[in-house]
Amino acid sequence: MSLEEKNQENLDFMVEEIAKKLQVVNSSAIQPENFDLAQYDDIKELYEMMETKDKVSVSEMDAIISELGSLKK
Repeated sequence: MSLEEKNQENLDFMVEEIAKKLQVVNSSAIQPENFDLAQYDDIKELYEMMETKDKVSVSEMDAIISELGSLKK
């Protein structure tokens, strides 16, 4: 899948993958419909960073969730 094209399908995919990687207990907190295409580049940056990590520390997880919270509609 090419994520170069800014569309809702790609945004939804990245948000879902970030949520899976974070293993968020309350997955309703991170739903694709909570994000707008205007935040596509920021979400993509988070997604690409998450893809390079095998494990995410608690402090990294907190920072990522906080960042996602600031990007919500």
